Amino acid sequence: MAKAKQQTRLDDLLEIMVKLRDPVHGCPWDQQQTFATISPYTIEEAHEVADVIAREAWSELPGELGDLLFQVAFYARLAEENGWFDFADVLEAICSKMVRRHPHVFADKRYANVAEQTRAWEQIKSDERGDHGRQGVLDGIGRGLSAFRTAEKLQKRAAGVGFDWPDVRDVLDKLDEEIAELKVAIHDTAAGDNETRRAQIEDELGDVLFCAVNLARHLELGADHALRKANLKFARRFRQVEALASATKNTLEEMDLAAMEALWQRAKTVLREQ
Repeated sequence: MAKAKQQTRLDDLLEIMVKLRDPVHGCPWDQQQTFATISPYTIEEAHEVADVIAREAWSELPGELGDLLFQVAFYARLAEENGWFDFADVLEAICSKMVRRHPHVFADKRYANVAEQTRAWEQIKSDERGDHGRQGVLDGIGRGLSAFRTAEKLQKRAAGVGFDWPDVRDVLDKLDEEIAELKVAIHDTAAGDNETRRAQIEDELGDVLFCAVNLARHLELGADHALRKANLKFARRFRQVEALASATKNTLEEMDLAAMEALWQRAKTVLREQ
């Protein structure tokens, strides 16, 4: 029964998409959209899904996943109108890919551990791209990823051929080294003109961030996800600071940094107790 309901609702979604794009009776906004105009919304919807997960707001997740699925239906409809492919082709592509990339589930392949499976996964993807030794280890990484995700993928590719720190302690030492170099760049007043000095600081800061992503990878954590949670935590605490200030009939603009820091510490205590 559940499977039949899912199919019915999927058919409903595709029919809704057809009606929205109908050149006569459809929605004027939807009629005007193209692949290029829709793609920014896809990125936005994906980020909203990630935000809900970070906040563990599970009751909101079906709606956000629906918004993301609608993006797929929109692309498929645009493609069908152009005679390129349709939604069924999208389903066929992903189903075939998942079966092909999981021979240990859908065939008789066996891997000794997760590391071996990961290497096999990358080899399968390389075979799909038709690399056959013609491309470098780092080629083929998507260009539309966030900087953190790109760094993570670069590091994973390099690690796949053994170019990696053997222990998380080595990464921590490297992070300390990079932070020390950033401090030198910040305090080096003889580094040249402001533009040169700024470029040097940016370069060292980039090394710190790249190393922080490497640390997250070694800890088997997602750097993007960790930063998203830190953003949420900061926003939650800062709003509590505003509430505490308002209770004293003051605004943050009227306070000095020491007073705001005191409220910040109180906010952390209040939120821990809730």
